[in-house]
Amino acid sequence: MQRATHLGPGTPDSRRGGSRTIAVVDAIRQRLATRALSAGQRLPSIRAFAAAMGVSPATVVEAYDRLAAEGVIRARRGSGFYVADTALPPLALADREPRRPRAVDPFWVSRQSLDAGPGTLTPGCGWLPAEWMPQDALRRAVRALARSAGPVLSDYGGARGSPALRRLLQGRLAGIGIDAFSEQLVLTSSGTQAIDLICRMLLRAGDAVLVDDPCYFNFLALLRAHQARIISVPMTPGGPDIAQFEAILAAERPRLYITNSGLHNPTGATLSLQTAHRLLNAASAHDTIIVEDDIYGDFEPEPSPRLAALDGLTRVILVGSFSKTLSASVRCGYIAARADWIEPLIDLQIATGFGGPGQFAAETLTQVLTSGSYRKHVEELRARLGRARPRVAARLQRIGIAPWLMPRGGFHLWCSLPDGCTAIEVAQAALEEHVVLAPGDVFSAAQSAATMMRFNVAHCEDSRVFNVLERATTPPATRSSRRQSVNSADR
Repeated sequence: MQRATHLGPGTPDSRRGGSRTIAVVDAIRQRLATRALSAGQRLPSIRAFAAAMGVSPATVVEAYDRLAAEGVIRARRGSGFYVADTALPPLALADREPRRPRAVDPFWVSRQSLDAGPGTLTPGCGWLPAEWMPQDALRRAVRALARSAGPVLSDYGGARGSPALRRLLQGRLAGIGIDAFSEQLVLTSSGTQAIDLICRMLLRAGDAVLVDDPCYFNFLALLRAHQARIISVPMTPGGPDIAQFEAILAAERPRLYITNSGLHNPTGATLSLQTAHRLLNAASAHDTIIVEDDIYGDFEPEPSPRLAALDGLTRVILVGSFSKTLSASVRCGYIAARADWIEPLIDLQIATGFGGPGQFAAETLTQVLTSGSYRKHVEELRARLGRARPRVAARLQRIGIAPWLMPRGGFHLWCSLPDGCTAIEVAQAALEEHVVLAPGDVFSAAQSAATMMRFNVAHCEDSRVFNVLERATTPPATRSSRRQSVNSADR
């Protein structure tokens, strides 16, 4: 039986110049618009709603009758009133918050990177260039699968995903101190889908969710889709500001905390062991579940503390994928969590996507991971990025763009712009010259990073990036002398 929703107290009788009935109708419409009421959900009884709103039962009867006449709700004899299936307006994510300039809108920034044409440079994107990926190993795996008998080219994957790939994942997780049994793992179509499924399982509209500030901007977009109330905590080089983290958990009691702990996106920060322990203690004290995105873990030269390892997958859920190190085209992610959480996650994945990655994707990745080439590929990536980070940082510094810190690994540099520059203006000027940047406020729920920018060092090898940045950040009078200095230093 559907549980009636408590719509909350109100005082429409005290509203001067307004009808009590209209006030009740407006209260219901508002909750439909914010998805506090869902299709098919039973409304409170007339007496209960009248008491909650501070009006007479006759006023609620009139309001319900008006909405029923419009087809917004429907009556069931002897049961009550229910939200009609057609009552909810389309969910337009861009309208969920006050409009931001396009340069700092997560959807717009993502679209610019995904739709970039051949002549567009993308130092603001969040993936490696195609030529940095193990193309030969992927081709060998695809050729081997093309010759194989059986359903691998045509069938769905199992409900939990490929057993062979899950066994490989168990071994890889053990290497960073996470003991995950088979029943604690499920494969997903991507890392983003993994987080989406977790949100579907654990969140209700209006629930508070804590994120780092700054954080991966698609966390913000995804949470908007789930109608969460987003709260943020400032990030430090050793993890979230732990004093503020503890205060926020005590005051807000967020349902989830979503973070990267291996190499933080966008800052490149690494979680310290002391911060990790205090963070877990606070989460336990205030019943907050942690979602730990480990998508950048393989870029670390040595593993840093993992919350899932310290916690033993009790209240930490670990997610990851291979899109950053192997292929963004062969999509496959995973979730490691308590066994009693995995079962409902499997059901949700079947309900929303009829399972996770198909056999072809899972077997392709399994072939690459077991061939021995993956370890060599990752070592080469680390070395190549280890050379690129300081080189790009030095070129940025020569035009007044300063890295916040030098990360231990990965391909992101979180940087402050020269005095007088805002990231929005720089990003807009660069886009006119076909360069897609990632301005700081796109990563900030609090909009506190207006002078920051994230750079992908792997996409900064073309000198045009720095020429555009120089024009966008330097007053014309000083541009010529600075260019001479930069060119001289690059010789």
